[in-house]
Amino acid sequence: MSTQTPIPTLPLLGSTPLSSTPSSGAASSPNPLVPATGGHLACNPAIDLTVTVGAGGGGDAGAAGQAGGSSAVYVWRAGKEGLVARGWERGRRVEGVVWRDDGQFLATGWSDGVVRLTGLESTKAVQHVRVVEEGVESKSKIELMAWVRNSTGESQSRSGGRNGHGPDRRIHLDGDNTRDVAVDLPRELIFLELETALPRLSPLPAGGTGDDMFLFSSTASLETVFRPCDIAEADDVHVMVVGTSEGGIHLSTNGSFAIGTVNPSSRGEASSVRLCGHSSRAESSTHMLLVQPRESDGTALSLVPMYLGFLDHSPVNLSLLASKTTNLQNLLRYLKATQSHMVNEWQSTRELPKRFMAGVQDDLKKLANGDMTVVEALYHTVVTGHVFEPVKEWLVDTLGDRGHRRWEKAVVSGLTGLRGLVHENFIPALERCGTILSRLLGLARFHGPEAGLGFDEAQINKLVDIVTSLMVVANRVLTGVMDELEHFNAFSTWLHMEIDKQSSSSVSEELTEKEATMDHPKVLVYIQHYLANSPLSLYFDEATKEDYLNDRELLAPGLSLLDLLDKQLQEQEAGRRSMKVLPRISFLLNYLTSKANAVFDGIAEAQRHGVKFGQAVGLSVGEKIWKHDLWMGRSRKKGSSAPVFTAIVPEDDRSKVYIIRSETPLGNLESGRISTTACGLGLPDGVAIVDLKYLDDKSLLILCTQKEEPKSVLLRVAYQSSHVPYREYVEGQTPTVLELDGTGSEGVTSCFAFSSISGFTPIQLEVQKASKLRGDMPARACLLGRDRAMVKTYALPEDMDEGKGVFE
Repeated sequence: MSTQTPIPTLPLLGSTPLSSTPSSGAASSPNPLVPATGGHLACNPAIDLTVTVGAGGGGDAGAAGQAGGSSAVYVWRAGKEGLVARGWERGRRVEGVVWRDDGQFLATGWSDGVVRLTGLESTKAVQHVRVVEEGVESKSKIELMAWVRNSTGESQSRSGGRNGHGPDRRIHLDGDNTRDVAVDLPRELIFLELETALPRLSPLPAGGTGDDMFLFSSTASLETVFRPCDIAEADDVHVMVVGTSEGGIHLSTNGSFAIGTVNPSSRGEASSVRLCGHSSRAESSTHMLLVQPRESDGTALSLVPMYLGFLDHSPVNLSLLASKTTNLQNLLRYLKATQSHMVNEWQSTRELPKRFMAGVQDDLKKLANGDMTVVEALYHTVVTGHVFEPVKEWLVDTLGDRGHRRWEKAVVSGLTGLRGLVHENFIPALERCGTILSRLLGLARFHGPEAGLGFDEAQINKLVDIVTSLMVVANRVLTGVMDELEHFNAFSTWLHMEIDKQSSSSVSEELTEKEATMDHPKVLVYIQHYLANSPLSLYFDEATKEDYLNDRELLAPGLSLLDLLDKQLQEQEAGRRSMKVLPRISFLLNYLTSKANAVFDGIAEAQRHGVKFGQAVGLSVGEKIWKHDLWMGRSRKKGSSAPVFTAIVPEDDRSKVYIIRSETPLGNLESGRISTTACGLGLPDGVAIVDLKYLDDKSLLILCTQKEEPKSVLLRVAYQSSHVPYREYVEGQTPTVLELDGTGSEGVTSCFAFSSISGFTPIQLEVQKASKLRGDMPARACLLGRDRAMVKTYALPEDMDEGKGVFE
């Protein structure tokens, strides 16, 4: 490369040593360095955060990483702060990382086939998306992940409604007074969030089992999980595309609403390709996929258009539908977690008293009347004042003051905790479910069954019926808990007095006064109806599988669950035979989940029907491919087609890059021909390509190494310049090469050096466009060093044409 004139230098934004020495608040680690592994490097689009993947974590995660798979994800901030978050899944490897295009969330694909979403600077998963079926994780792995923004068919960003030429949003009131009002009142009503008028959901206690054990334990995580639909982003849908090694392409929207897996194979047989590249544009519902045969010599790729028809033709606003269904899914998870805590609190009120009473029951069997129970013995004592000898020994020697305090603490704290969970968590969540279902019911009624929503009015009515039944049960539980707590307080007072009476040789005046003021009717009610078997057991006790199946079979499709529940509760209160499982909260919640999943599956299936694949175009330059990148250009001809650029570097000649330009039809993929041209760019002797990435519609950035100083440079190629000699492309043949060492390359390339590069040899390049989402963030080039223990980030100039023409 010519060095007659100085090469412009890119300013360093920050250096990030990949050291796990904790900054304030960061987790500690025994390893001072965590070199990046697996080629995973992701720069946040909006703020100065970088993600790498490396060995480390908890338990055997480190061993897993060292055995050849990544096992922990690290979030870094440049400078002194360094490591800000780290996350791992025990015994699992990281197979992909990607930021959402606005930088608000990070998606991490794990070897168990689940993509977990986390917020900024946090490793607590707020959503889980299964992309590989359970049981086949060992056979299929995540190959590629993309998370992009798409505008819907009615998007104002497409129609130009917000570019200053749309209708005036200000209205004249009295005189010169004006007010910003909604011109489109129906639209404003559609996105009116009624949930914001409800009290906020309360955090759940930390602990439990499963992925959600800490998810709902803080206000911050609840606000992240239950996000309202923002009307400012109502025309945008965030689509996640995940390709697996088995050839499937999993699609999801709004972070966690799974559309399902589609297959690029035209005949539906098991796909023989794997996804290795993806590109899209916000204004186009057609995504471009780069796939490669799973069994090939590595010389060929295929470009496959994927049309997401649901973005253009959904009968309802997709952002609203995705927001409501996602929040409903999360509410079901919240209800399930709440129910788990409720069961734990309920069990804590029964376990210790049962253990206490089991001992005296054995002694009562030794009496002449050996069929006497604890309940009968204590009832006898309250009514007559007489205490059987085994009961007296039990009260004095076994129970005593200490045992009584333990008993009281277990029951009171358990019932109080159960009351709080029902009142502050379970019922408010059911109310929110009702609000969402009301919105979905309105959509179903308005559009009708032929609209292709994926659900109908009858399905939503059934969900409303189940939620109403759960609300009835929850309120009965709340009433029952307060009644039991009231009666237990009376029983506890009597029990404490009886322990004192039997422990002393004489009855004091104080004990006599206590006994006179004792609420004996409540004591007797507690002993008779609560002590051995609480009425609350109807809602919490485990049921046999046989009872579960029998009751499930009695739930006829057209039968009102609420009416059936009311009838069965009346039968139970009357002492007649009734359905044992129907009142169980776990049964009703599982039934609600199964019916809701049918709705979610219907929506997903309706959207999958709108996914179509276009004709595949073979891409080959006759040599084994080492690196490649894909870019979808701006559409032209009124959106009927768009240029798609594929950059290919051959393995045996890393001084050349071939750019294949494919004019691809959009939308209706069944018609239209893909025209393809190509060109090659040759670097001078001694210059080799290290990595390459498309930045935008103008620039292809190539990280190069050369023999002379500076050793590492960034080459910018204006790949859409009129000076680039695109010629007709023939698959398998090498395109014509433009050598970048003469006057012919003028206007095609420019070169930049890196500042503060001494002792640093980059081996991987990631780029991000400029962003103003959270303050001004310039376009950036992120470099990973050869030792994989240092990341440097450089600011790119606003006008990349200002770089030096390197081969003049």
